[in-house]
Amino acid sequence: MSDNSLRLVWVYPDLLSTYGDQGNALVVERRARQRGLDVQRVDVRSDQPIPTSGDIYLIGGGEDRPQRLAAERLLRDGGLERAVSNGAIVFSVCAGYQILGKEFVNDQGQRQEGLGLLDVVTVRGEGERCVGDVLGDIDPRLGLPQLTGFENHQGVTHLGPTAKAFARVSMGRGNGTGDGTEGAYNDTVFGTYMHGPVMARNPHIADLLLKLALDVNALPAIDDRWYEALRAERIAAATQPA
Repeated sequence: MSDNSLRLVWVYPDLLSTYGDQGNALVVERRARQRGLDVQRVDVRSDQPIPTSGDIYLIGGGEDRPQRLAAERLLRDGGLERAVSNGAIVFSVCAGYQILGKEFVNDQGQRQEGLGLLDVVTVRGEGERCVGDVLGDIDPRLGLPQLTGFENHQGVTHLGPTAKAFARVSMGRGNGTGDGTEGAYNDTVFGTYMHGPVMARNPHIADLLLKLALDVNALPAIDDRWYEALRAERIAAATQPA
């Protein structure tokens, strides 16, 4: 990318865009424009090839059958893996997170190959579905404030040795493994179960992606009053007694 331009790719909105996850693309795009960046947003449907020249790729959640179709098409296409090898940043949510792992259980109850961009494996949980508000502490190495979001998944995601937990939950189930982990990441690829959309609740995550794409340590300050009000409202609502 050039110093003042950004190519943002929203992957398969026709298959993977539940719980308002497309809002993540809107937040990243807006926060980039507020910093004077020229943003080119590309929405890539599942019948189109994945461009390999993007800077940031966003993938949302989806139901079980669309998830399987998305995984099959992404594997055949190969563009997302090539983009990552070129240095692109990827942020995924729920079904998208599972797809980026090594494997998950599909709608037919079979083990489905993932893209292997994250060292995680997802199995189907035997207990209650993970549903509800989540609060957690993001890995301090990322320098981000408290995580807030909403989870709704049956999958249980186990982290391999090269995956780092994106966060540790103080409320909610996260990866569903019982160890308090939520999501996973490596240097340029991130996954989480957080809907919300997560970027609206946690705009600093969007800023992290921008800094990684721009290869800078800081961004110009912008007016965050709206986002902070939303964050405070959702955190307060999650912590109030039932």
